[in-house]
Amino acid sequence: MGRPHLPPDSIEARAERRVRKKLGFYIHALVFILVNLGLYAKREITGHGPGPMMLWGWGLGLLIHGIFTFVSLQGEGLRERMIREEIERMKRDKK
Repeated sequence: MGRPHLPPDSIEARAERRVRKKLGFYIHALVFILVNLGLYAKREITGHGPGPMMLWGWGLGLLIHGIFTFVSLQGEGLRERMIREEIERMKRDKK
């Protein structure tokens, strides 16, 4: 999967992890759309199939996946900014 020669804290390794998270969510969303379109078509054609509760349950799962994915990606920038601020504060306090 990943490139083992990259140090885990390198920018390339971090970028690769971020892309993996985004692609995981995009694939989840695509599967959600395709499966639910198929189930909708089946229900319209045959009159049988799962009801909307499955759509709502899976939709909630997809929403939670998206929130966790994109909040964690935003959190990485927040963490880096807080580290920089703390380093600056420590440098000021040391003087």
